[in-house]
Amino acid sequence: MPHSPQDLHKKLLGKKGERLVEQYLKKQGMRILQKNYRTPFGEADLIAQDGDEIAFVEVKARTNDAFGLPREAVVKSKQQRYYKIAQCFWKQVGKEPNARFDVAEVDEKGEITYYKNAF
Repeated sequence: MPHSPQDLHKKLLGKKGERLVEQYLKKQGMRILQKNYRTPFGEADLIAQDGDEIAFVEVKARTNDAFGLPREAVVKSKQQRYYKIAQCFWKQVGKEPNARFDVAEVDEKGEITYYKNAF
């Protein structure tokens, strides 16, 4: 079954948001370790090194806030999936890093609001 134009728009918006946040993180001096890191539990949009911390970053892009603010979409179940994703990453790298979980909101103008230690 083909994807609807709305599904395609959401996917393109999400990819654009991820690219903008990746550029933003690099400008902040962070090093991107993984993009779209997939595990059996789900996907982390970005994983970045920030000094001695590893940031697992969920990117939320929206054209408007009719359905709430982007960060409000990172509900408890999504947070729990991110914890499991982090555990997979830790097993892959062989040690448990000093980790945090961040959320990046991207609005229709491409402006980024970044929440460090969001959950």
